Amino acid sequence: MIRSKQNWAWVVAGVAFVALVGAAAFRATPGALIEPLQREFGWSTATIGFAVSVNLMLFGLTAPFAAALMERLGVRKVVASALTLVAVGSGLTVFMTTAWQLVLFWGVLVGLGTGSMALAFVATITGRWFVKHRGLVTGILTAGGATGQLVFLPVVAALSESSGWRSASIVVSVAALAVVPLVLLFLRDHPADVGVPPYGGDEVVPVTPSSGGAARRAVGALTSAARTGPFWFLAAGFAICGATTNGLVGTHFIPAAHDHGMPTTTAAGLLALVGIFDIAGTVLSGWLTDRVDSRILLAVYYALRGASLLVLPQLFHDAVHPSMLVFIIFYGLDWVATVPPTVALCRQVFGLSAPVVFGWVFASHQIGAAIAATAAGLTRDHFGDYAPAWYVAGVLSIGAAFLSMKVKRSPALAGGPEEPTGDLAAKGARG
Repeated sequence: MIRSKQNWAWVVAGVAFVALVGAAAFRATPGALIEPLQREFGWSTATIGFAVSVNLMLFGLTAPFAAALMERLGVRKVVASALTLVAVGSGLTVFMTTAWQLVLFWGVLVGLGTGSMALAFVATITGRWFVKHRGLVTGILTAGGATGQLVFLPVVAALSESSGWRSASIVVSVAALAVVPLVLLFLRDHPADVGVPPYGGDEVVPVTPSSGGAARRAVGALTSAARTGPFWFLAAGFAICGATTNGLVGTHFIPAAHDHGMPTTTAAGLLALVGIFDIAGTVLSGWLTDRVDSRILLAVYYALRGASLLVLPQLFHDAVHPSMLVFIIFYGLDWVATVPPTVALCRQVFGLSAPVVFGWVFASHQIGAAIAATAAGLTRDHFGDYAPAWYVAGVLSIGAAFLSMKVKRSPALAGGPEEPTGDLAAKGARG
């Protein structure tokens, strides 16, 4: 009977996937709407980039507290509230008239909402509901968030050009809100809630009540993890990951392409193509994470990303050339392929604290993204070109490859890519 009910794990994973796609609708908005907002309000690229930076910063810093709050209040309540906040924040942008309102709606409200639906949510779902195929499911859910963002891009760009940017914001709001009933009806907090073991497990795991407040839990996990070397190597590498994806490419690829005469809708279509190939790349990365040393995977991903960014400035033209298509396919396969091995390393090193610790690692991802979003805007305003930003990002990515290999192999890591371990932070795993 228990075995027949194990389909619940896949139901929960499916709802989580849809919720991540719904939340990702907003992530498509900034890059596609930079130019329409500039035309209507006269705001500089740096001003809009700052609003995006606030969003990305809160998106990251909310994650560890949201992960702890999920342990305290339950996943379903937190996710439903987060999607509602995304819908409200995006919907209110249609009434804005000044830059501070952009920062409040885009930056603060939507940042808090999407931060509660960040990759720490993925780590929580896979850690609770799956023993078998954890890496693969992590890859699939990660692809849902990242790909949803990129696939929405051509829709947002087309709506912005045909009906105005306010119509695009309303569509984003509706997309997020439409997922809330699914979350309330089908998402469950623990396998024990429906009387089943985690998928691939043999026993129903009793729910252990969370002790202490969510904030104390989040800060305590950071304090413990920050004493270890692996945490800092993973956090630094993931900060570079965020800078080179969400912060730079996700926010500034469209205006950079437009600088070279490419239509906005065409550039948005290219980013959507990144999203399509991201599905294959992230799922494949999850499959590999179940089989290959995660440190090696990260080093390869970051090195290849760095090489591709170094050649990108030479690929921009007023039309899509084959060389750009090669970059888009290659970059798409690598877009968030870093997530499954990073989650796996957190789980191996930090044990039961892994979802909250990964929330802090993800916070570094978004801090890097926030810095890059503003820095790239300032670069464009100062030099009249994005080229220096692409070159710096390429060099940093190669540096992240070396950081990944610095996560030293410990007895826990020697057991295999996904073998569970205890809280090694407490045992002095220094890296």
